[in-house]
Amino acid sequence: MTTKTIALVTGANKGIGYATARQLGALGMTVLVGARDTGRGREAERTLRAGGADARFVPLDVTDEASVAAAAKLVEQEYDHLDVLVNNAGIVRADGSALPSETTLATMREVYETNVFGPVAVTNAFLPLLRRAPAARIVNVSSEVGSIAAMTNPEGALAGLTSVPYPSSKTALNMITAMYAKELRDTPIRINAANPGYCATDFNSHAGFRTAEEGAEVSVHLATLPADGPTGLLWGFRMDEGGDYGVLPW
Repeated sequence: MTTKTIALVTGANKGIGYATARQLGALGMTVLVGARDTGRGREAERTLRAGGADARFVPLDVTDEASVAAAAKLVEQEYDHLDVLVNNAGIVRADGSALPSETTLATMREVYETNVFGPVAVTNAFLPLLRRAPAARIVNVSSEVGSIAAMTNPEGALAGLTSVPYPSSKTALNMITAMYAKELRDTPIRINAANPGYCATDFNSHAGFRTAEEGAEVSVHLATLPADGPTGLLWGFRMDEGGDYGVLPW
């Protein structure tokens, strides 16, 4: 049984996921690079190792139960436990002009498979290994667009956003986070939702005003909380450029 701190980041081959893996690796953790594309996953592993991180590619498609189970089996065989799980993998899709009335069920299902069902499948598969760690941390990478309070504020930065698939998937992920926190409240495990803010990545054609590294700092903060750290919160940057950093409304 290894005594090193083991962290798994899903969707870690690029963007905020890659930056999160790099920062966790810089803290001395063994970083498992979860990615569904083998070529990109191995390239991320190579570049992380070149930068000094103890990184290893783990094939992981969060929408495929067999892939999730195989990844959990690999981690159990190689490391016996898991200290940090960052459910970072996510997609954004919209139909037409992104109005609710133009949303198709096919798009909703595609987004929810990755953004909602994926974190549940991965968390459940790895929870036995997280329970073996002294004080595991689970981070669900969410977004302020999933905050009903923020989305219904007529004077807020999100007042003009009408898309249903991605925002509602993050609302669901926020509730999932809250429910896991209730189940795990009598354990050393802490689980929180991270809002990295509006970051310039492939996710939004690099339109954001924060860097992926800045967004990753939110997940790293939640992944390294002390024993008396919070659980069941949405935490991070507000969407506006001068936004505060801290607890956000559900």
